[in-house]
Amino acid sequence: MQRTSMSYMVGTIVVMAALGGIAMQNTAQYAHAQQNMITSPACGQVVSGNVTLTANLVCSNNQDGLSVAQGSAGDHTIINLNGYTITGPGGNSSKVGISVPHSNGVIIKGPGTIENFQAGVLMTGSSNTEVQRLTFQGNKIAVFMSGTDGATIEQNTIGPNTIGVAAYSSSGSSIHANLFTGNSLSGVTFVNGDESMVDANSIGGSKNGIYLDSQSGKNVILFNNALRNDVDINNADGLPININGNEFTKNNCFLSQPSGICVGE
Repeated sequence: MQRTSMSYMVGTIVVMAALGGIAMQNTAQYAHAQQNMITSPACGQVVSGNVTLTANLVCSNNQDGLSVAQGSAGDHTIINLNGYTITGPGGNSSKVGISVPHSNGVIIKGPGTIENFQAGVLMTGSSNTEVQRLTFQGNKIAVFMSGTDGATIEQNTIGPNTIGVAAYSSSGSSIHANLFTGNSLSGVTFVNGDESMVDANSIGGSKNGIYLDSQSGKNVILFNNALRNDVDINNADGLPININGNEFTKNNCFLSQPSGICVGE
């Protein structure tokens, strides 16, 4: 992969990290207005408790989708898309489909679709967030984690987007059994991400199927099918794996940097 593309991808992630920090500062003041059970939420609403969509949400140029209340007010919120779609103004906008700031144990579950946002789901400083059985398409980054711990991204259909899942300064993530298709820059990207597992995913149609930068260490990359990418698995543009301590085991792929990570090489 060309370094210009890699620089653009990392730059995109860093910009998103800054966006997440700014966007979440104003959520706490609204948390007290939320009730424990919410049906038919509106674009831009701050939510907590049990939230169930009963219609599609189509959000304008000036609206995000939903924001979980910040801090303990948002802990253990469940958002059920219930088969519906949250649509944003486009991947080049500054808007977010669902934001999870500094809270614990939030679950976002499908079936349902999040499309056309800068980030489909944005987690900032949260812990133990779960994203399950959703479809992401047309986003700049489908799922973005910044400063998170213990997130689980499981059984989602992710693509086409620019980046599928990105983890920035996050640890303990589990990215399991997802289908990544046609995410142009990467399926999964770690920037300064550690002690996470990427396993049993199918990843195709990206410049990098799985990319880890030189500051990402002690991650386990296991039993993935990464095929038909420009580079199927990329450890910091060819950095020897003993330098940053990532483990690559039984991944079905054909082209890696450095070579020898893929079963098919």
